[in-house]
Amino acid sequence: MKLYSVVLFIFCITVTVSGNAQRIDILLKGGHVIDPCNKIDKVMDVAITAGKISGVAPSIPGDSAKKIVNVSGMYVTPGIIDMHVHVFHGTDAGSYLANGFHGLPADGFTFRAGVTTVVDAGSSGWKNFRSFKAQTIDRAKTRVLAFLNIVGIGMYGRLEEQDVSDMNPEMTAYMIRHEFPDIIVGIKSAHYWGDFTQVDRAVKAGELGGVPVMVDFGEHHPPNSIEELFMKHMRPGDIFTHTYANGFEDRETVVDKDGKVKPFVFAAQKRGIVFDVGHGGGAFSWIQAVPAMQQKFWPTTISSDLHTESMNGGMKDMTNVMSKFLAMGMPLQDVILRCTWNPATVINRKQLGNLSIGSEADVAVFSLREGDFGFLDVTGAKVKGKQKLEAELTIRAGKVVWDLNGIGAADYVPNTKR
Repeated sequence: MKLYSVVLFIFCITVTVSGNAQRIDILLKGGHVIDPCNKIDKVMDVAITAGKISGVAPSIPGDSAKKIVNVSGMYVTPGIIDMHVHVFHGTDAGSYLANGFHGLPADGFTFRAGVTTVVDAGSSGWKNFRSFKAQTIDRAKTRVLAFLNIVGIGMYGRLEEQDVSDMNPEMTAYMIRHEFPDIIVGIKSAHYWGDFTQVDRAVKAGELGGVPVMVDFGEHHPPNSIEELFMKHMRPGDIFTHTYANGFEDRETVVDKDGKVKPFVFAAQKRGIVFDVGHGGGAFSWIQAVPAMQQKFWPTTISSDLHTESMNGGMKDMTNVMSKFLAMGMPLQDVILRCTWNPATVINRKQLGNLSIGSEADVAVFSLREGDFGFLDVTGAKVKGKQKLEAELTIRAGKVVWDLNGIGAADYVPNTKR
């Protein structure tokens, strides 16, 4: 079940900052650090110097720090990685998510939820990826990576996504291997009404490009077999998203009508299939998620599927999605694992999702609020919870980019000259 459970990779090495050898730009004092990569789960200080993590230790002297931020009583984690979003925002009125109004500008919806890295899930294909890069990726302060759609023009519309002649594995793989290997982390297959053709073309592109494939496997009527998908078409390391979608008439579910997780689903997870949440506006239902969690079928990665049709519904933002798993009984440490080190491992970007010395200083600081909260699924049904995460401070590449309550700011002093 836990193929991507915490593993101490050689990259994940934490050492103590060495005295006053270098001036610390930001020192986070007294927070409870959760860093699954480094197996840290206790109160520690975190030092940031020149945009990098320069120290993680029980007590780091503050005499050399330019800024000390008291985060006592809060949780300090690596910057959150949202592995399924749609941020190819544009003004093409005829388009859905490829340069259309349904995509969102990343910076408006990331930092306020502790997210420092997003992965666009196939909004663009090889034909329009350069436009996506120029108008979104190159302009965002958020780190934006991407799954490249197997359809050349990406998610322009449902009809266009059925065009088999526009599913070119060779051109898709070429764009990855020879043009943008640092940005494109995988292939996306989605919204196909037919058989396994689109998935197979995506997998071929993944083999040629040396990257995983993310599969959105709905909209087949009658539904195609997900057992066949998991066991015959997807490879270990490939990703099944919208894991807890209820299915309706066009998607086979992971939980059967009696509330039991289908045995082959556990077998697929053991085989190495990655299960991603991909909440979205229509792909997360309590009737699937609650019994799955109770039977220990937990997702590998937690993601939002951020777009205009999800942000104001049951999804809201990443902290809300993360809090839903707390409400279903997942420990906070396991929630953080599925939003940091697990996605970094899945997309083969192990320099992300950790607080190792020398890594880029992407850091999230959360309050864990206690009270009576309600969490909605895509049908409007509510599950109650006693805890809710709230992003207090987000640091991207060593700079504060979100400060909810001014914990990193100096107090206002009247009549002070500027």
